[in-house]
Amino acid sequence: MLSKLQLKEISSLSQKKNREAQNSFLIEGRKLIYEGLKSDFSCKLIIINHDYADSNPDVFTMAKEKKVRIEVLKNSEFKKISETVSPQGIAAVFEIPKIGFLNISGESIVVALENISDPGNLGTIIRTCDWFGIENILLSEDCVDLYNPKVIRSTMGSIFHVTAIEDKKFYSTLTDLKQSNFKILTAHMKGLNVFDYKRKGKLVLSFCNEANGPTQKLQKLNDEFLNIPAKGKAESLNVASAAAIIISAISNS
Repeated sequence: MLSKLQLKEISSLSQKKNREAQNSFLIEGRKLIYEGLKSDFSCKLIIINHDYADSNPDVFTMAKEKKVRIEVLKNSEFKKISETVSPQGIAAVFEIPKIGFLNISGESIVVALENISDPGNLGTIIRTCDWFGIENILLSEDCVDLYNPKVIRSTMGSIFHVTAIEDKKFYSTLTDLKQSNFKILTAHMKGLNVFDYKRKGKLVLSFCNEANGPTQKLQKLNDEFLNIPAKGKAESLNVASAAAIIISAISNS
């Protein structure tokens, strides 16, 4: 049985400072949790309400097989830890993995994200990378928190399939990648038509805050700007949409 203090600590995981203090993040929904349990991430606790327990008795078998503690809460208690409008009645606490560096051996494409502030955009880009088999994603320190609940939901489980690192030495890491023969390509309105780009060697595809564009630090490291040619009258593309198009074009070039 969870104490009031434990429930308060779990509920507090909606805030970044508490996720960092507890080295944990909270997710909701059967699909996300089952994806997490199949991954290398460590699950600390599964929480369900009485309605979910009554209609999904298999969850107890799964928890036992995975050797994960499971707790059943009253529906009213479960709502206190839930962030969703219509909670499914299942949540879980996972440990934030300690990843010190990217494993780029054999990798030909790395995605780098600078100052992506919208959680939905970040989650969608991670999901796109997963779709195209890109395993390594580098985030600058000023990106939205990787374990923000909205980011996690937007990945639709892909957070468990990729290696994503929030890097305090973002630009130094990009420099190291250049020294390892990676070429840095950055999405920009004034760049080469992505559909004309001839892929050669190892690449870093970088995407930035759509309002501000790439910083001077990134521009100095950049080797080539890539553009998606417009045929209509839209002023610009959402960064997640632009990333999907460029990743698809480069992956299949």
